[in-house]
Amino acid sequence: MKYLLAVATIATLAFACKPVKKVQIINAAISKKDTIQTIVIKEAEKVDSSAIVRDIMSKVVKKKIDFTTFNAKIKVDYEGQETSQKVTCHLSIKKDSAIFATISVPPIGVVMKVLVTNDSVFLINTRKNTIQKRSFAYLQESTQIPFDFYTLQDVLVGNPIFITSNIVSYKATDKQLLVNMAGKVFKHLITLDNEDFKPTHSKLDDVDPLQNRTCDITFSEYAFKDGLHFATYRSISVSQKSKLDIYLDFKDYKFNEPLKYMFLVSKNYKRL
Repeated sequence: MKYLLAVATIATLAFACKPVKKVQIINAAISKKDTIQTIVIKEAEKVDSSAIVRDIMSKVVKKKIDFTTFNAKIKVDYEGQETSQKVTCHLSIKKDSAIFATISVPPIGVVMKVLVTNDSVFLINTRKNTIQKRSFAYLQESTQIPFDFYTLQDVLVGNPIFITSNIVSYKATDKQLLVNMAGKVFKHLITLDNEDFKPTHSKLDDVDPLQNRTCDITFSEYAFKDGLHFATYRSISVSQKSKLDIYLDFKDYKFNEPLKYMFLVSKNYKRL
């Protein structure tokens, strides 16, 4: 289960415009104390700053990483309430179709393989030669996050998740833009840097206060390769009844090349 949680939370989530000029306009147009208060626009300014923010967010969505295949080697540091573990994950994704993950623990070697499809999860214990098939809802229950296959896919390639057009408030500083959105499941406070509006942090809080669920995702150490900005280091923290922290260090990654770490589900495995 702990290896699955690590994969799922890895799981668990480039923006072309004129940032300097737009941020200066926003700073001049907005006067507010924090991200949850009503926005006040100076009457003297003939600038629709809310339209500028909406335009920036639409570009964030449009500039999400698009791909056909993705391969990566990831060092994963997992810290749960009762245990911690360092593992290596070899990952391959065929967009909108399948996610392959092979989990290795030094010095043991490969201990688990996970295949995720649109509706199913296959858990392969390579030490015991067993396989379990679960519905996708199993991942949702394990991670306490209501993502679907496509949201999981976005988390793995580093795209922002739970973006909505319902912008509640926003705040611009010299270094970053904070945008507060309200969705059906989560309130989402996203932080974008002012250089090219790359996501640097997402804070997701459950709309339902009884759930008391929160998720923090930090994106850092961006690399620019093949025309794409990619966060090579991420931290994911999920809290509800207990806390789960995952640290992802991408040692290697490539887009749009043949799948490198895919595998077949052997018939010789014992089905549980």
